[in-house]
Amino acid sequence: MAKKDFYDILGVSKNADADEIKKAYRKAAIKFHPDKNPGDKAAEEKFKEAAEAYEILSNPEKKQRYDQFGHAGPGAGGFGGGGGMNMEDIFSQFGDVFGGGGSPFESFFGGGGGGGRRVQKGTNLRIKVKLTLEEIANGAEKTIKVQKLNSCKSCGGSGAKDKSSFTKCSTCNGAGSVRRVQNTILGQMQTTTTCPTCNGDGQKITAKCTACNGDGVERGEETISINIPAGVTEGMQLSMSGKGNAAPKGGIPGDLLIVIEEIEHEQLKRDGVNVVYDLYISFVDAAIGTSVEVPTIDGKARIKIDAGTQGGKILRLKGKGIKDINSYHRGDELVHINVWTPKTLSREERIALEGLQNSENFKPSPGKNDKGFFERMKEYFE
Repeated sequence: MAKKDFYDILGVSKNADADEIKKAYRKAAIKFHPDKNPGDKAAEEKFKEAAEAYEILSNPEKKQRYDQFGHAGPGAGGFGGGGGMNMEDIFSQFGDVFGGGGSPFESFFGGGGGGGRRVQKGTNLRIKVKLTLEEIANGAEKTIKVQKLNSCKSCGGSGAKDKSSFTKCSTCNGAGSVRRVQNTILGQMQTTTTCPTCNGDGQKITAKCTACNGDGVERGEETISINIPAGVTEGMQLSMSGKGNAAPKGGIPGDLLIVIEEIEHEQLKRDGVNVVYDLYISFVDAAIGTSVEVPTIDGKARIKIDAGTQGGKILRLKGKGIKDINSYHRGDELVHINVWTPKTLSREERIALEGLQNSENFKPSPGKNDKGFFERMKEYFE
């Protein structure tokens, strides 16, 4: 009986690249896997055919020979050893195709087997960083010292005294996983799990590192540079991957979580990406006009107060606010004009003001010249 074409078995063209071939095999392996089709001999045969096809087409040299000579390629028995691949051979391929483990169902369906080492991850660290308004507006680089668990310098994180302190695990014979076959009413069920003795390492430590007592980590201090982007806000949490506590035995380090705290500015208040400044001027300056200096994030700025300026007016200094962390936009500085009235007057000042008291220009005209706060804000944003 003629053997099926390997490309037809996987359902790919002869021009398929390595990724397409692997994807097709993953699909076929899941569809015809014995765990999913207990007792189905036809599915088992298709499962073996797909594995055999993948074994040839995933190897560049074998693929080239197959493309040239077909199943009768050079070598003992050519390419088609019939049912030459047993289940053990097939499951050994899963480390490449499914990322480790004796069955694809652990990664796809959350159960089944799963061999290989259980890689541990270190715990995360959380710190608070205080920033001034200037640092928030322009971004900052902070250098901090963090107390954390680091990989042991003596053993390099392995937890062993030296290289000769390792021995092959007798439970899994160095494979890191153990395979178990169970007979059920539906047929044989095979599962692969991480070796409980060596935790998937495939080896055991006979002599522990004296510096870390076999943990692979030791407490120490690390100096870390943190780049804070412009526009961060109070309570925002930034993350630095791999800068947290080291994991035992060479695992994945945790993350460093940076929580932002804003230091209140003495004169400016933040309002989103804008900053607000309350400017107090005398009613004389408001009446005849003047120019004054106001603080900004970048220093001082001189602004003009027009004659006849009313209390409550808002002046805008464009681009003098805080950069939006999600865009290139920068906010403004809003200067709120407050007309200050003196509480005490000298005799000469009182006489001068009494002389102006009955002047038509010094009589307020509500509804014509003055506007409420919300009306002024509406005009500003329009």
